[in-house]
Amino acid sequence: MTQTTLTEQQKKTAGGFNWGVLLTIVCAVLMLAALYLALVWAPDAANLTSPAERYAQRIFYFHVPSAWIGFLAFIVASVTAVLYLVTRQQTWDMWELASAEIGLAFFTMVIISGSIWAKPTWNVWWTWDPRLTISAIGWLLYLGYLMLRGAIDNPERQARFAAVYAIIAAVSVPINWMAIRWWRTIHPAVIAANQNQETQGGFGMSSNIRNTLLFCLLAFTVFYITLMYHRIKLERLKRQVEAMRQEVLP
Repeated sequence: MTQTTLTEQQKKTAGGFNWGVLLTIVCAVLMLAALYLALVWAPDAANLTSPAERYAQRIFYFHVPSAWIGFLAFIVASVTAVLYLVTRQQTWDMWELASAEIGLAFFTMVIISGSIWAKPTWNVWWTWDPRLTISAIGWLLYLGYLMLRGAIDNPERQARFAAVYAIIAAVSVPINWMAIRWWRTIHPAVIAANQNQETQGGFGMSSNIRNTLLFCLLAFTVFYITLMYHRIKLERLKRQVEAMRQEVLP
């Protein structure tokens, strides 16, 4: 029965429009354009003097969108976790898992790119600034999420425990967002209520810099959607194969 259903789905996909190909092409075009805008078109920030600072500042165009996608992915994971607990539908568990994995990957990029930017700007690779500390804790929380899923064999218990964990771990997102507003921090506030207030390591944003950042945010958002599409598709196929294996094996 499962094999027949799988074959019918494959035929339906083959005969229909392939959204995965379209998403991948659009994503590739947007990411290439984002690279050009960030590395070539955008001007240097006004208050950076040394060449190392000017070059490192361009990491900003990938650091901020990576953080945005990390936050978005963790929020999506928590929302789909709630939907799974309410409906117990495996589709939401797949969304939750895919989004948490992608969010962890992007948050890893955030920490690495932030450290590269911090060295010429703050003269250190890492400092236990409130936002950096909370980011490290958030990264560990979602690493623990994947470890939790790997430690439970029963699929139903795995999905249920992981959903509760994802909801609790999502609390780190608003705390991380508000860290530079609640506590004294050297991390620059890219989006602040008072744009005249600059934190240590901050920089001015001209219209070209702002437009480049917004375009990179768009490109990374499409990148996230594309990754989600392919990851969910892969997870669905994996579970179908596992179900077929359970039917065949005693």
